[in-house]
Amino acid sequence: MNLKEVVQARYSTKEFDPSKIIPAEKFDQIRALLRFSPSSVNSQPWHFVIADSEEGRQRIAKGTQGFFSFNEAKVLNASHIILFCAKTEIDDDYTRHLLETEDRDGRFAEPEHKEMAHLGRSTFVNIHRFDLKDAQHWMEKQLYLNMGTVLLGAAALGLDALPIEGLDTRVLNQEFDLLEKGYTAVAMVALGYRKESDFNASLPKSRLTEQEIFTQL
Repeated sequence: MNLKEVVQARYSTKEFDPSKIIPAEKFDQIRALLRFSPSSVNSQPWHFVIADSEEGRQRIAKGTQGFFSFNEAKVLNASHIILFCAKTEIDDDYTRHLLETEDRDGRFAEPEHKEMAHLGRSTFVNIHRFDLKDAQHWMEKQLYLNMGTVLLGAAALGLDALPIEGLDTRVLNQEFDLLEKGYTAVAMVALGYRKESDFNASLPKSRLTEQEIFTQL
């Protein structure tokens, strides 16, 4: 696999072919990307609502009405939609839950490593909770790390994708009772296969030059 070729070939798909469905074995790999994406201090402050049925896409499309109606067809015609949701609170109970999960998975070679890991993670979490007071923003940044992983992985699998921020999070929070579950909708990714008429598929990429964005030391 040549990652340079992958990133140059991928693009934001504007028109999906509703007749083409992602095979189950390929989407299983997307699910693995969602689950195993990196996050700061392994905080994993996320939840994903996945729609691969007509009914499911219709429900998510409720968040693309009114001002966001330009995204409705993309949601309805894609093979799969992933709604990315961030936790609304990260507290001591949750960090302890992470710790016990890691313990069960064999992450600690020595017993003392467990509490060291808990202390380290809690320190960083509490910096955002109490010092910087930006915990919600910090958790959403972890979500975008996940989205980047999914977009690159999808391209490597030969899938087309579109990250979508143009959605009504309030509608989707209500539709899926997200706030009651401790989450809030943030963005989504539509996945599938491009339609031949998609204008964006044939346009050249435009990026700032290497000289402008890199400092080589």
